[in-house]
Amino acid sequence: ICPARMKRASHLVLALLLLGAPWANAQTPQPDRAPYEADLIQLSEILGALHYLRPLCGGAEQGQWRVEMQTLIDAAALPAEKRALLVTSFNRGYTIYQQTHRTCTPAARVAIQRFLDEGGRLSRDIALRYGN
Repeated sequence: ICPARMKRASHLVLALLLLGAPWANAQTPQPDRAPYEADLIQLSEILGALHYLRPLCGGAEQGQWRVEMQTLIDAAALPAEKRALLVTSFNRGYTIYQQTHRTCTPAARVAIQRFLDEGGRLSRDIALRYGN
């Protein structure tokens, strides 16, 4: 999946949130947890990793992944603790790769492709499963 397709897929998640899928959808044993919360946390970590790795490997979308993350958080109108959870996940994704990759390597390029694929899949799955 290319960065543009990943961006379109993340827009599906934004549409889901804007169309009224509540963060706290009470169909799970934990009433304060949406059924897609774990997927959003994973997507946040992927966006953080891409925010670090894509520019490192010459990606033209400088800052795009942070903007995508901020847009996701803003659109979701999250309570403070949920917002903090997503921000922490984004920062964790960024920091893990910042600590292990100082230059663009073949392994970094493989990680980028895997993150683009997985992020696109997560975005589509969230929108398909929980969209109105």
